[in-house]
Formats: sequence, C-alpha cells, structure tokens
Amino acid sequence: MGKPISLSKLKRNIWLLGKFKIPILGFTNPKLVSINEDEVVMKIKLRRRTKNHLNSMYFGALAVGADTAAGIHAYYLGVEKGLNLSLAFKSCKAEFIKRAETDITFVCKEGRKITQQMETSQSTGERQNEDIFVEAFNTQKEIVATFVMTLSLKVK
Repeated sequence: MGKPISLSKLKRNIWLLGKFKIPILGFTNPKLVSINEDEVVMKIKLRRRTKNHLNSMYFGALAVGADTAAGIHAYYLGVEKGLNLSLAFKSCKAEFIKRAETDITFVCKEGRKITQQMETSQSTGERQNEDIFVEAFNTQKEIVATFVMTLSLKVK
C-alpha cells in the first residue's frame, strides 16, 4: 500500500504539471474540488482564456477538463496503492448537449474501473485500455457534455 496523498498536495501537483510539463493546464487552470477512491470533481472557470467567440467554453478547454478529471483520478489511485504508472489517453469521444456558458464542473465516477484496470495490468504486466466516462455540468447542475476517454495504462 502506498502513502495517502492529501488534496493540497494533489492541487500542487496539478499546478506544477501546468507550470513545467503541460502548459495548457497552466493556461486553463483546472481546479481540483474533491477526490476519493470512487469519484473526482474538477472545475474550470469560464473566463477570457477558456471562452470561444460565442461566449461559451471552448472545446479545447472542455477537453482539458475531461482529460484532467480522468487522469488525476488514475494518478491518485496509483499513488494510494504505491504503484508506478505509465498512463496516456488513447482516444476521446465527446457529446456536447448544451452550450457551456458558465463555469464547468467535471465529474468522473470510475474509480473502481480504474482500480480494476491497474490490478489487471499489474498481474499481466501488460498495458490495459479502458473507457472512462466523464460528465460536464454547468452551475445550474445541467449536463452540458459527456466524454468517453480511453485510458491506456501500464503498471511499471
């Protein structure tokens, strides 16, 4: 078992990733709201950097939110289990239901599926691919988009 990681340390790690490794994270500035074994909640504010010409959230910013929600969930679960992971997204399918005209909250409730994926990779020694579902909500709690992110991971 790994050492538990605090919410503040995860927030700092996201900030560091955005500062030094993944500049678009720094640009869109996604915020970690909450995380546990089953669920992660991320938020991206609607502001000049994340808006398109229609004053709704730009497609790229929405993709960053979905990517970050699913990715940080896998990272968190890996750290909690003391695993060294190699992870990437192999594909993304998005459905836009309504214009994202407010701050957007991204919710991923796939913790059990990701944990099972890690266990399978650990036992087989091979890379595993799983579809991870992420939902995006506006401030009125209306769903604005859904994402299916194919998470590819291998336990090293």
